[in-house]
Order: sequence, then structure tokens, then C-alpha cells
Amino acid sequence: MRLWMERGMGHYHMPETRGLCLSEEQTISTVRFEKTKNWDGKSGSRTMRTEPYKLTRRCEVTAILVLYGLPRLLTGSILAHEMMHAWLRLQGYRTLSQDVEEGICQVLAHMWLKSQIAFISSSNTSSATSSRQGKRSPFDKKLAEFFKHQIESDMSSVYGNGFRAGNQAVLKYGLPSTLEHIRLTGSFPF
Repeated sequence: MRLWMERGMGHYHMPETRGLCLSEEQTISTVRFEKTKNWDGKSGSRTMRTEPYKLTRRCEVTAILVLYGLPRLLTGSILAHEMMHAWLRLQGYRTLSQDVEEGICQVLAHMWLKSQIAFISSSNTSSATSSRQGKRSPFDKKLAEFFKHQIESDMSSVYGNGFRAGNQAVLKYGLPSTLEHIRLTGSFPF
């Protein structure tokens, strides 16, 4: 991942890049021959034009990279974020603006952290738990709340504002409707 960032490939959130979703997009050129007309309306010479054409493949995601050694809760939220990038690619979403794509990915990371907080709270209050991990410490809940707060209070235009717009849409319309609107328009519903 360090080499990927050093080469300047893709956009990333500095200085906090902790995960990447790598995907391939192939662009091929098509060649078109056109007959031109002379000023008198008769057929003239043939010209050749090349036009870019995007070839969309069924599976474009090649890897998801996450830094090693991070806390479990941070790693989980990063994976949720990066897996949303992968899902968008695999579902054929057209090229989205950075604030929409990163915003909806942050929404998924936020949702994952909320589910972990709820799980930690419920497993610590119930006497019987179905989790193999058993009870979590109060520290785990505080750490999850801290990571969730970081997403909520991010001041960057792409990640922070994107999250707030995406979260507002998901709270109002639900995740499936928000994703369908993004697929159709490339923007969040308002």
C-alpha cells in the first residue's frame, strides 16, 4: 500500500490512508470510418476517427488492502468502507464524484461501528451470549464510539461532507433507496 501511495496512484485521504480497494478498468479505442461530403453534396474522402470506449468487465476488483496491526474495530470499519467500494464496482455503478463515493463508503463504515457498539452493549448486559468472543470490555465500546465520532466529525469536503450528505439520505430514505438513487443519478437524494 505504501508503494501505491508513493506512486500517486488513485486518490487517497492523507495522512490517514489505512485501506485501498484496487480495481481495473479497461479502455479500448474503437475505430470508425466516415465518408465526408464535398461542398457539392457528393461523397468525398474517407476519414478515420478513434473514440474511447469503456469495456466494463464483470469482476473488476483485484484487491482490498488494509494496514496490518490496527485495532479490530478500526480494521472492521476500514473493511466495511473498502468493501463498499468493491460492491459499487462489481454492481457497475458509473463513475461517481469523490464526495458521493467516499461518503456512502463512510456511511457503511459508520453503520458497521454502530452495529458493533450495539453488539458490545447487548453482550455485556445479557447473561448468556451466543458470541464465541464472549463479553467485550468497556474499552471496546469506547473505542468503537471514538472511531464512529471520527467519521461524524471529519471536516474534509470529500469524506466528512460526503458522509454527512450520505448519512442524511440513508436516514431519510433507507440504504437500498439511496443506493438506487445514486445508481440512477450519481448523487445523493435530497
